[in-house]
Amino acid sequence: MPVILVANPKGGVGKSTLASNIAGFLAHRGHAVMLGDIDRQQSSARWLGQRPATLPAIRGWALESTEQLRTPKGVSHAVLDTPAGLHGKKLAQALKVADRVVVPLQPSLFDIQATYDFVRGLQDAAQDRRAPAIGLVAMRVREGTLSQQQLHQFIEQLGLPLLAELRDTQNYVQLAARGLTLWDIAPGRVARDLEQWQQLCAWLERADTA
Repeated sequence: MPVILVANPKGGVGKSTLASNIAGFLAHRGHAVMLGDIDRQQSSARWLGQRPATLPAIRGWALESTEQLRTPKGVSHAVLDTPAGLHGKKLAQALKVADRVVVPLQPSLFDIQATYDFVRGLQDAAQDRRAPAIGLVAMRVREGTLSQQQLHQFIEQLGLPLLAELRDTQNYVQLAARGLTLWDIAPGRVARDLEQWQQLCAWLERADTA
């Protein structure tokens, strides 16, 4: 069963937005999906509480700590939302169950610095264990800006795939408030956003055959 970990020690980078939409994509593909939340704020858990019952089901995975990270039965895919400041033993425990690690970041100096150290730590840890695949997702990107250029230069240093550049739009905020994802509404309303997810979706689907 693929387990997708959404992680970055920097707060406010869009981890819950990314995790909920990944879960929504997988659910619409017909998978039995569970969304876990080990963040004290329980943003993903609250989002699930708003989700209409008529939509493809996403089950909640109640977690109070990384000590309980045992992959549940009865699901085909699990997505884990994580808190800011995840490191050390808690990070190691989360990585033990992960098949994919998706690292969201924003094109800002502070996010880039925090993400660099975090990803280097992931790469070092992977030398001693079964390594999950790691991919980056740029959040709230404004095209043609200097910050976008700096982000691209940073990513080249890491040697990791940039799976998506998601634009700065209110679509995610408005959908989240109703427990929805991009895949829960008419495609024409979010066509540009769905296009930006294509490479990320293909990468996630490869987890089934990894």
